[in-house]
Amino acid sequence: MSLKPELRVGDVMGTEIISINGLATVSDAMSLMRQHNVNSLVVERRDENDEIGLVLVSDIARRVVAPNRSPDRVNVYEIMSKPVWTVPPDMLARYAVRLLVRFEVSRAVVVDNDRNAIGMVTLRDLTLGQ
Repeated sequence: MSLKPELRVGDVMGTEIISINGLATVSDAMSLMRQHNVNSLVVERRDENDEIGLVLVSDIARRVVAPNRSPDRVNVYEIMSKPVWTVPPDMLARYAVRLLVRFEVSRAVVVDNDRNAIGMVTLRDLTLGQ
């Protein structure tokens, strides 16, 4: 069974963006993730020439918890991914799935024409979305 041909990223994206400043501590990021029950945070752009970043629970596990670093002493910018995959809301879902699968990523930030984050889309959203 394939995706509906007209299904677009904007139809299935999550619109709640939880963001954090790159200078915040990983401890702050962990608290925010717990508070909002999310696995990722968008890292805010510093200015219009900067790119969006993303910090995942797996980044925290791999780069802070496993090596026994203190979450209070590590800043988000030290462990985040940047730049990250971004997609427009009008992209066909089937192409977004192909993009994420090809590059082995589980999610992309949905951006408007000014490159501002307006949502998040995951492989799960795209594959199971109606």
